[in-house]
Amino acid sequence: MEDFNQTSTERFILLGLSDAPSLQVLCFLVFLAMYIVTLMGNGLLITVVRVSSKLHTPMYFFLSNLSVVDIGFSSTIVPKILVNTLSKDKSISRVGCGLQMYFHMALGATECLLLAVMAYDRFAAICRPLLYQTIINKKMCHCLASIPWSVGFSGAIIHVPLTFQLPFCKSHHVNHYFCEMPPFFKLSCKDTWLNEIAMYVAAQIIILFAFFLTLLSYINIISTIFKTSSSQGKEKVFSTCASHLTVVSLYYGAIMFMFLKPRSAHSPEIDKIMSLLYTVVTPMLNPIIYSIRNKDVKETIRMKLCRQSNY
Repeated sequence: MEDFNQTSTERFILLGLSDAPSLQVLCFLVFLAMYIVTLMGNGLLITVVRVSSKLHTPMYFFLSNLSVVDIGFSSTIVPKILVNTLSKDKSISRVGCGLQMYFHMALGATECLLLAVMAYDRFAAICRPLLYQTIINKKMCHCLASIPWSVGFSGAIIHVPLTFQLPFCKSHHVNHYFCEMPPFFKLSCKDTWLNEIAMYVAAQIIILFAFFLTLLSYINIISTIFKTSSSQGKEKVFSTCASHLTVVSLYYGAIMFMFLKPRSAHSPEIDKIMSLLYTVVTPMLNPIIYSIRNKDVKETIRMKLCRQSNY
């Protein structure tokens, strides 16, 4: 039965991060801890923004969207890692693999564009302070938030069917810990040139567009900072952008390395590490980075905790 499951055309075997038995329990505990921190951190951030009227601003609205994306992103990948780490059966159905690939791509593109939207919001707030309420009004705020979700979830519909229509006659053993496109191209006995072109073109359009929009926003922000005569004003402006810049550097760096390099440069082990950065590590770090560097969030959490203790 086990041999049948492993050779069935309806299932794939995820080889995971390591096959060393001594590392299985350690990996399980590390990923479980990271997943719990991700859920608790992002869940707390969403709750704090909802309960505090002081945080009902465009910046925190976009930040809440980012937390929702991070919870979904991590939940698409980590639970399967936890199951496969301790289970002997590391297989995943074709449907399950397709769904995992779809939501991974959709949420990944959504986060990429959402970071660009957040950079534009900071540009409008810092460089156009008198017009900020007019530029980022409630209608525009919801419109800007809907674009990343729409583009991310519609774009992924194209790539998943293109990938799974390939004949996987070389092997059904995927040298990865989740269903991502590049490892699947290596399993096909058919030329995957068109699939790779489609992936690179889509990745370049989304990633590079989001990156250059973010870069342009921060060039203007930095220019405005240098024009500010007050050192206190410079420090305040920089502190509002430092958290976002940290998140952007982590996420864009990993995702560009993964999807914008040629096929010949792909190394399975390095690809796994880079994928870990943007699928597991970044969703965990995002709420921590924003909470630690954000006075409003820390003050709101402190006030709520004090009220609870008084009761």
